[in-house]
Amino acid sequence: MQYQLITTDEQLEKVCIAAQRLEAIALDTEFVRTRTLAPHLGLIQLYDGHQLVLIDPLAISNMQPFIALLENKEVVKVLHSCSEDLETFLTAFDTVPTPVFDTQFAASILGKGASVGYAKLVEMLCDVQLDKGESRTDWLARPLRESQLAYAANDVLYLLPCYQQLASEIKTLGKTQWIYDEIALLAAKKRAQIPEDFAYLLIKNNWRLNSEQLTVLQALAAWRLATAKQKDLALNFVFKEGHLFEAAQRLPDSKSALSRINGINHQSIRRYGDTIVSMINDARTRYAQTPEKLRLPQVLRLIDVPKYKKHLAELKDIAERVAEEHGVSSDVIASKKQLNQLLKWYWFQVDETRVQGLTPDVLSTWREELFKEQVADLLGELPE
Repeated sequence: MQYQLITTDEQLEKVCIAAQRLEAIALDTEFVRTRTLAPHLGLIQLYDGHQLVLIDPLAISNMQPFIALLENKEVVKVLHSCSEDLETFLTAFDTVPTPVFDTQFAASILGKGASVGYAKLVEMLCDVQLDKGESRTDWLARPLRESQLAYAANDVLYLLPCYQQLASEIKTLGKTQWIYDEIALLAAKKRAQIPEDFAYLLIKNNWRLNSEQLTVLQALAAWRLATAKQKDLALNFVFKEGHLFEAAQRLPDSKSALSRINGINHQSIRRYGDTIVSMINDARTRYAQTPEKLRLPQVLRLIDVPKYKKHLAELKDIAERVAEEHGVSSDVIASKKQLNQLLKWYWFQVDETRVQGLTPDVLSTWREELFKEQVADLLGELPE
């Protein structure tokens, strides 16, 4: 299959007008995200069964025809393991494709393997072996080599044949909507942003800190996230998570004391030392002036809840029964991570799901009908 490199507004509009008339198109993205907080889009691959095109977003000034195609609910967008693609589209265009048929999730429903890779799926369904030699390319560099473009083209060339096989089997099972709902839920989670004041919930070992230390960690984590957004830097390129935790734990009151944290580099001290020490002092003052009942509570772990193991086992049993009823694996129905998310939402006053305005996965979209009554019987009425 010959591909065409799309570098002008006119070419893009022509491609998208043709694709708008079809039932399904295959999409993929190539992006760079080595030091940045957000992925930077370098290339878009599109195959609609007739035309295979590589769209250069760096050369095109008006991407609106493509955005309209992404949002056209009459055209199925076929992607494989689309989590990072959704994030890339959101960053570049503030929108996501809909509806999405994810071939990796479809394969898992059909028992063809959990989290099966694209190359493996193509080999399994199309008996073709793909070359993955260009997977670490700098997709923002120009010009792109012929080998890079050919690699990118292959990433969508076989998606439609895979989709056609998988969609037929999924339709027979009556589970097509599961796939569309699953990716819509994933997109909602990608859109959700954790408030900066709750960024401390994502820091490892936060449960080891007392209320004063946690107040400091809250301030430091909020500052790090805000700085990462402002400078488009990966969080650990602003300030490493381990060093952030140690600063909250040790409460250094000077740059000299901060520099004694194991492994911290002098560049970080020069750039942010004064800011961090000032934030630590301010947070400690704020803590001292806050009435005890209004101070941050210590972070709980599920394992610290006496009934955790028992309830997790009971939830796993529910998932196993539901999976057996529907002829799929229990991991498709609910992973341990998703069950833990549910228990945190029920038991903790503050949890990552709630502060983002989300509902636990097992009580959302297609899973809700399968779980809601059984969860209520086990855990009680839903928390407000």
